[in-house]
Amino acid sequence: MSPLSTLHLHAIFNQLDKNGDGLVSLEELMWLLEKIGVCATRNELKLLIGKDTLDPLDFLFFYQTLVIDGNNGKCEIEEKDGILEGDLRKAFRVFDLNDDGFISSEELQAALSKLGLWDESCGRDCKSMIGMYDVNSDGLLDFEEFKNMMSA
Repeated sequence: MSPLSTLHLHAIFNQLDKNGDGLVSLEELMWLLEKIGVCATRNELKLLIGKDTLDPLDFLFFYQTLVIDGNNGKCEIEEKDGILEGDLRKAFRVFDLNDDGFISSEELQAALSKLGLWDESCGRDCKSMIGMYDVNSDGLLDFEEFKNMMSA
């Protein structure tokens, strides 16, 4: 199970498509990556993506390529020299607004709103989103639970 459904990915795509042309440019994608603390140059993204823009299907494929291991359908996180762990910690800090080491449903909603990815009409419930990965049922995500969510 992917942490983001196709519906959520379409909503993210629509939010990223700032100029409404039906495409996500490298600049628009870089904006999102910058917001979550991931540093990438335009050239790095172009090399990774292979083009200057992504349509909705390309965007879904890009996400799936990054998250899903094509051999067995399970998600795989590869850590090379601690880079992924560091990127996940940066992303975690984006959501952990009070810096207490946990992400609450309120913090998740606030961070998604700040990133322009929260839309009440999507029917997303942050408590349910957290509940899916909250192993100890405390209503919060710690870093390990967050890491599991991102690799789920």
